Amino acid sequence: MASSSSNSPSSKKPKIEIEEQTLGDDRISQLPDSLLVQILSLLATKDAFATCILSKRWQYLSTFVYNFIFTITNDQARENFSFVDYALTHSLSSKIKKFQLDCTDLYPSDRSLEYEYDALVRRCLSFAVERKVENLVLWSFVDDHCTLPESVCTCSSLITLDVKYCGFDYYHPVISCKSLKSLKLGYTVLSDENIVNLLSGCPELETMELYRVEGFCRLEINSLKLKRFKLKGYLFAQAGGDSLEIIAPYLHHLEISGDLYDLKCRLVDVSSVVNAKLTFNIMCIKEIDNDDDEEEFDDEEESDEEEDSCRDYHEAVYTLVQDNLQKLSCATNLTIGTWFTEVLCMLLFKGVSIPELKCKYLTLELHFKEFNLYGATGLLRASPYVETLNIDMDTKHFDDSRCCFELLDLAKGDNIDLQSCISSFVFPNLKNVKIVFSSRQCLKNHVKWGLDKLFKLLEFLLRNAKFLEKFIIILERRLCGICSMNCLSQYLFRLAEKLSGCPRSSTKFMIIFRE
Repeated sequence: MASSSSNSPSSKKPKIEIEEQTLGDDRISQLPDSLLVQILSLLATKDAFATCILSKRWQYLSTFVYNFIFTITNDQARENFSFVDYALTHSLSSKIKKFQLDCTDLYPSDRSLEYEYDALVRRCLSFAVERKVENLVLWSFVDDHCTLPESVCTCSSLITLDVKYCGFDYYHPVISCKSLKSLKLGYTVLSDENIVNLLSGCPELETMELYRVEGFCRLEINSLKLKRFKLKGYLFAQAGGDSLEIIAPYLHHLEISGDLYDLKCRLVDVSSVVNAKLTFNIMCIKEIDNDDDEEEFDDEEESDEEEDSCRDYHEAVYTLVQDNLQKLSCATNLTIGTWFTEVLCMLLFKGVSIPELKCKYLTLELHFKEFNLYGATGLLRASPYVETLNIDMDTKHFDDSRCCFELLDLAKGDNIDLQSCISSFVFPNLKNVKIVFSSRQCLKNHVKWGLDKLFKLLEFLLRNAKFLEKFIIILERRLCGICSMNCLSQYLFRLAEKLSGCPRSSTKFMIIFRE
């Protein structure tokens, strides 16, 4: 019986567990080389090459990685340069999918380091093109403004190109990337000729994103494949104002955001756009002209001078906003920012009607302190087909450079009794409202006034939405990161209680905290 007991399954179980654990300790080594190379290719190249110390087998695996991801820092610049050269020299991969060189934290302190950097970039780009790179990311350092070599501008294997502080030859551009589908260019200068050559030389282009650029004044897109265009900011404002015309009859997604200074962006033809985002900010031309002017005037003299000097400019901008909104009237999904709603407010004061919008999904990206009630409700009144309304509230700094006479008009908008002004209007299709508080500012500091305005806006919605089904408030966190109390959540609970007493009390209310 003792012998039988010693051979029972239960007596062998600990031994089996120990054997399985031993095998599991080196489970990664059981993977095939191809899968290990795939895993290493997901790492930063420096980390991938560091695995060579694990065993003899790992000594050569990193030489087959097909993604190269380098970050050059200022404190170890020359060491970084040496490692990049080492990795490229020992690479055995015949084709690479991604090559990324991030030098945004590099600040060359002497000319010799700049020369070494320029030589390194040339070697990297030559290596990438020779290995038929598909995805290229080159983020140069601030104020470098290097020029892409012709080998990159005519690389037939490129599918995506992301370039910062580096651009095309301004005067003699040669651009022919037949497989390129996605292009991102930032902090550079583009001529109209650059734009024309880009669009004609990249027939497969589907997405184009320009951020903090300058130089071109016309964008004409006639390609049936390019469906997405983003303009995020404009690098410099020039005296007298700049203008940009966009002709893109087949574009589906359009985004214009960031600071445009005094750039007047005119939408000539965007008749196919279904998703539009207009969250940009334009400065008053008077503010731009006076950036370096320290002379002070009394309030009345300054107000008169500002009104006289920039009235024509503002009239042109107001007309432009109205025209652009008309061009996007058929978009299904529309996102509007604080500056835009303020301009709509001033248009309404001048007796200018806002064109009717056919969008079903409307998002308002508003600032706690700056958003204007009259402009926001005017936009909602022009959107009778809206089914879903999202309001994203933020308290981050908003550069709202307005003339004195503009600020007076905006102040009038906040003092208007919304119910008496448009009490007869209803939202026949509005079903869902979602408010997102994306900022973590303290309510005690400055946002309570903005929340009071928001309450008026939400009360207006509840009283005028006939078929509202769901009303959701989302906070990024329950406790304030400044006062360590639940100042915002307490206020919003009281807000929900007040709103629940309004008509449409059957609407489903929810407050969600995203910790």
